[in-house]
Amino acid sequence: MKLRCGCLLAAVLVWSGCGGAERREATSLLQVLDQKKAELAGINGLEKDLLGSVRAWSEGIIAKGGGAGKELQENAAAAKGLSDAASIVATQLSQFRQTLSSQPLKEEFPQSVRSTLMNQIMKRQKMLQELRMALQGSADGFLEFGRSRSYHGDTYPAGIDKLNSMLSTYRGPEDAVSKAMQDLRVKYTIEDADLKGKT
Repeated sequence: MKLRCGCLLAAVLVWSGCGGAERREATSLLQVLDQKKAELAGINGLEKDLLGSVRAWSEGIIAKGGGAGKELQENAAAAKGLSDAASIVATQLSQFRQTLSSQPLKEEFPQSVRSTLMNQIMKRQKMLQELRMALQGSADGFLEFGRSRSYHGDTYPAGIDKLNSMLSTYRGPEDAVSKAMQDLRVKYTIEDADLKGKT
């Protein structure tokens, strides 16, 4: 009986020490993700719409060339607008990543969940930066064609091929937040009441 009580006491001490602290960190991270999941879903939607628009636009240019006169100016303006949109999405992802980074996590598993999320976000930011640069280069290329007497409207800036190559493998952002939330819930048996600060 004394041995059993001793084991129970040891378990309580572990729970209130390392185990309890780890669960509190996991719950805190889960609360942040729960609060931000709708925001990230909106960012994901913007990214999908943006890349869908870039794909349709670049495929049209590849099919019929960059055009001439006013059409060149319109394509330059479209490339600049899409580049600006990519910058906005990347900025929103950066803000979300900063929110994750600001969480004071010390325990291994919550840190690993956060690290996985942040790595995925950084990959998306890198892709958006490459997209933005290709679009800006294309905008400059269209304007340069407009100043050239040798251009006849049958070709397009090199950035368009880069865009087409990038978008041929794009599958859209994963719902990484839902997976992270599920991982935390399962490992620490966190219920909805825990997220509301209830026991």
